[in-house]
Amino acid sequence: MKNRIFGGYRWQVVAVLFLATAIKYIDRNVLSFTMIDESFRRELLGLPIDEPLTSALINSFKIKMGYVDASFKAAYALGFVIMGYLMDRLRVRKGYSLAIGLWSLAALATAFVGNFRSLSIARFGFGFGESANFPAAIKTIAEWFPKKERGLATGIYNAGANMGILATVFLVPFMISNFGWKASFLMTGFLGLILLTLWRWVYYEPNQHPYIRQEELDHIHSDQDMAAKRTLRWREFIKHRGAWAVAIGKFLTDPIWWFYLTWLPDFFNSNEALDTKLELTGLALPFIVIYLSSDIGSIFFGWLSGKFLAMGWSVNKSRKTTLLICALLVIPLMLAALTSNIYIAIPLVALAAAAHQGWSATILTLSSDIFPKAVVGSVVGIAGMVGAIGGTIFAALAGWIIVIYGYFPLFVFASSAYLLAFLAVHLLVPTIQRQKG
Repeated sequence: MKNRIFGGYRWQVVAVLFLATAIKYIDRNVLSFTMIDESFRRELLGLPIDEPLTSALINSFKIKMGYVDASFKAAYALGFVIMGYLMDRLRVRKGYSLAIGLWSLAALATAFVGNFRSLSIARFGFGFGESANFPAAIKTIAEWFPKKERGLATGIYNAGANMGILATVFLVPFMISNFGWKASFLMTGFLGLILLTLWRWVYYEPNQHPYIRQEELDHIHSDQDMAAKRTLRWREFIKHRGAWAVAIGKFLTDPIWWFYLTWLPDFFNSNEALDTKLELTGLALPFIVIYLSSDIGSIFFGWLSGKFLAMGWSVNKSRKTTLLICALLVIPLMLAALTSNIYIAIPLVALAAAAHQGWSATILTLSSDIFPKAVVGSVVGIAGMVGAIGGTIFAALAGWIIVIYGYFPLFVFASSAYLLAFLAVHLLVPTIQRQKG
C-alpha cells in the first residue's frame, strides 16, 4: 500500500471522528436555535400560551439562559479533565463509547424539561459527556497519524463541528415548526445512539485493527513518540510550560467559539444595530456562509501548518505562523456589532469563525507536538478544562452584558483574545519541542 494522502484506514478513522464531531455539535446547538422559539420561552418561563412576551420577560429569559449555558460549560470543564484521564486509562474505544452514551441520554432527557432548573441539570449531564470528544479525537489522531499528517487530520475532524451546525440550521427549524421543540432534542439524542453503534463497529487501535496492512502501520509509526506508559498528573502538568501554553490558549479563545454557538441566532434575531432581523426560519443563509467558511478555515489552516513543515520549516515556526495568521484575521470582528447592514456583519463573523477553527485545530495539534502519545488525552483534557472554565465565566456574564450593553463589548473581547493567546503561547514556549518522558 502506498502512503499517499487519504490512503489507508487512518483516514476512515478521521471520517468517523468527523461524523462524531458533527453529531455532537448538532446536539449542542439545538438549544441555541430553540431558545428563540416563543413556545420554548413561554414553557421555560411558566407562562400561559396567550400571555404576551414583554421585553422584560425576554431579558429575564436571556439572563437565565446565560446561567443554563454556564451550567453546561461547568460540566464541560469538570468532564474535560476526567474524560481526558479516562481516555488514557480505559483507551479510546471504551472511554469514548461511555461518553457518547452519556451525552446522547442527556440530549434525550432535554426533551422532557419544563423549567430552567431541569434544563440546567440536563445540560450539565450533556456537557459532562460531550467533554470527551476532543481528548478522544486528539489521542486517536496521535495514535493513528505521524506528525506530518496530524495538522490536516485534526483540521478535517474539527470541520465536523461546522457540518453539525449547518445540519442544525436546516433540521431544527423544520422540526420545531412541524413537530414542536421537544422533537428536535429527541431526534439529536437518537443520532447519538446511532453514532455509538458505529463507533463500536469501526474503531480499533492501529495494532489491533483486523484489516490494517503492515505498510500503513510502518507509516503511522514512522516518527514514533517516546513510549511513556502513564498519564499526566496535576503536579507534572503545573511544571510543563507547554501544557500551560495550550491551556491558556484555550482559556482565552474557547469562550469565543461557544459564544458563537449559543448567541449567534439571537444576535441575528435581535441585535438592535442591524436593520434586518432574522426569524428562526431565516437563519439558514448566514449560518451556511459562516460555518462553511469555518470548515474551509479548519481544513485550510490544518493543511497550511503541514505545508510549512513540508517546506522545511521547524514545528515551532510552522505552528506559530499559522496561529498568528488566524489571530490577525479575527480582529475585524468587532465591526460586526456596529454595522447596520447584515450583509457586512455575516462575512465579518464568517471570517472570524474560519480563523477560530484554524486556531483551534493548530492549538490542539500543539499538544501532540509537545507531549508523547500516551499522555495526550490527559493534556488535552486538562487544557480543555481550563478552556471550559473560561467559557463558564464568559457564559455567566454574557446574558446580562447583552441585556445591559448589547453585543459590542463581547465582540471587542472576541477580536483581541487570539492575539493575547498567541502572545501567551509564544512567551511560555519560545521554542516548541518534545517534553521528556
